[in-house]
Amino acid sequence: MIGTGILKGMAVTARNFVGSYFEKERLITVQYPEERDPLPENYRNFPILIYDTDDAEAGLRCVACKICEKECPPQCIYIIKSDDKKPDYMGKPQLYPKVFDIDISVCMSCQICVEVCPFEAIKMDKDFELSKRERFDALLFRKKELSKSNEYYHRIHPVEAAAVDKNLADAAAAAEAKKKAAAAAAAAKPAAPAPNQAPTPAPGSTSSPGESPPSTTKS
Repeated sequence: MIGTGILKGMAVTARNFVGSYFEKERLITVQYPEERDPLPENYRNFPILIYDTDDAEAGLRCVACKICEKECPPQCIYIIKSDDKKPDYMGKPQLYPKVFDIDISVCMSCQICVEVCPFEAIKMDKDFELSKRERFDALLFRKKELSKSNEYYHRIHPVEAAAVDKNLADAAAAAEAKKKAAAAAAAAKPAAPAPNQAPTPAPGSTSSPGESPPSTTKS
């Protein structure tokens, strides 16, 4: 019969409309901003920089390798390296970004910067309420605005952050074990003789150092 599908669709709409007064699960909207639906674990918006300690400057994981800047499709990342170095999470002296800017008005949230970062320093945020009244510099986020603590990262991406922490801990443990093995090998290696030290004469030899051994005659 013509129009049966329309009638079935309207019946579903009417059933959900009436049921929404009695069952909250039938509601497909919320009273935003008073009510908010929880965002899924894999939701992403714009990049942030992660730091590990209480000091956002000293604990920043980024070492200014500029891989994310080179791989960014819209070229919205701008980095200037520092002139000095600071210890990273494994205690190795590393450079750090003196300037790290992201123009989120250009960012396409592709997450390529996260995928290529070898130091787990840049991750995707969940904050989407970033509208501004200004037209120009308001959406240019600098290092101070981009820096977020590891605790914040655990709140927005708990499963992913736990896996990242495990990988970093394993890498630090492997580096420490390699360092200890190298130190033990160096300690076990015998000391080399001094360059000008004469060799020790063989037992029973009567020659002095630097002289040729006495000749023997056959009877």
